[in-house]
Amino acid sequence: MIDGFDTAAFVSATLAEDMGQGGDVTSAAVIPAEARLTAVMDSRDPVVVAGLPLAAAFFRALDPACTITMLASDGDAVPAGADLMRIEGNARALLTAERSALNTVQHLTGIATMTRQYVDAIAGTGAVLLDTRKTLPGLRALEKYATRMGGATNHRLRLDDGVMIKDNHIAVAGGVEPAVRAAKTAGLKGVVVEVDTLDQIPPALAAGADRLLLDNMGPDMLRAAVALIAGRVPTEASGGVNLQTIRAIAETGVTYISVGRITQSAPAADIGLDFA
Repeated sequence: MIDGFDTAAFVSATLAEDMGQGGDVTSAAVIPAEARLTAVMDSRDPVVVAGLPLAAAFFRALDPACTITMLASDGDAVPAGADLMRIEGNARALLTAERSALNTVQHLTGIATMTRQYVDAIAGTGAVLLDTRKTLPGLRALEKYATRMGGATNHRLRLDDGVMIKDNHIAVAGGVEPAVRAAKTAGLKGVVVEVDTLDQIPPALAAGADRLLLDNMGPDMLRAAVALIAGRVPTEASGGVNLQTIRAIAETGVTYISVGRITQSAPAADIGLDFA
C-alpha cells in the first residue's frame, strides 16, 4: 500500500495494543453479536485527506466481509462536513477498530493539511518544499506519505538514503572543507553540507559539495548566499521556517526549503465516525 511500510504488521500491532488480552469488553457486552452497523467517517474541519486506505485496512482486519465505500481520496482537499468513507458491517468489529482507524487518519490528515498550507504559501516562487527526518519512531514511512499527499517532496528517508554533513559533523571533522573532502574521498555522491555563514560557502564549493543547506539564515543573508553560489549547486534553506516566514524565504531564490514542523508539530485533524 505504501512503499517501505508493512501495513499488515502495523494494523496487527496497533489493534493488539488497543484490544489487549480481553478484546473490546464494552462492545462484547453491549452490542449483540449479529448486530450490523452503517457509519460514515467525516471531517469536521477543512482538511487535506491522508490515510483512508489504512483506515479501511483496520476495519477489514476485524470484519473481512465489511463493505467500504470511499467518498474521498488521499490528497483531496475537502471542506468541513465532508464525508470521507462509508462503512457497513458487523457492529462489534467495526466499533473495535474505530479508534485505531481514526487515530491513524487524524494524524496523517493533520500532517497533509499543514503541509498543503506551506505548499500554498510558496506557490509561484519556484521553491520546492521538503520534509525532514523529524518523524515519530516507527511512523516515518506513513508521515512522509502524508507530506506527499500534502504536496511536499520527500527528502532523506533514512541515514543511508543521502549524505548530509551537518554542524556536528563539521565540528568533529575540523571544518567544512575537510568534512566534504572526506565524503567525496569515500566515493559518496549527492553530498549536502550545512553552512551557517557566508564564509563557509567558498570552501564547501571548492571541496566539491553538491548542495548547500543554508541554515538559520534570514532573507537578506539567504539572498547574499544565493548570489555567491550563483547557481553552481542547488540551495536548501532550513531553520526558522514557519507559515509567517516561508514566503520571504522562498522569494530569495533558494531551490528548496526543508520544514521539520510539518511532521513534528502538525495537529491531528478533527475526524469522526458517526452512525448513519
